[in-house]
Amino acid sequence: MPKFDDIAVGTALPALSVPVTVALINGGAIATRDYFPGHHDLDAARALGSPHIFMNILTTNGLVQRFIDDWSGPEARMHNLKIKLGAPNYPGDSMTINGAVTDKRDSDRTVEVTLKGANSMGNHVTGTVRVSLP
Repeated sequence: MPKFDDIAVGTALPALSVPVTVALINGGAIATRDYFPGHHDLDAARALGSPHIFMNILTTNGLVQRFIDDWSGPEARMHNLKIKLGAPNYPGDSMTINGAVTDKRDSDRTVEVTLKGANSMGNHVTGTVRVSLP
């Protein structure tokens, strides 16, 4: 796991590839108590003009947290997670999250990671996370 003193601005995080499945979309929506039909019901999603059910923002948020946790480890703490959604995540696609350290503050021993998660249609999620490292 990275240590604050060993990290430099520009350090790339290992990519995380996530297969987007019906089970992931349904399970993430149910786990976050999001019962909007577009996340569960193919016919309802199509009636909304969508080709398939689509991932909710809370599932995306959880995947971003996993991306940061996988890199930073159990001693790190996340602060100020800010994300913005773009292209939807549909079943049968995959999303790859990449990121890099874009700021480092000695005063509170934090780094900022700028990230993007892209699928075949473009960026599904973009954002930043500030992380305290040991």
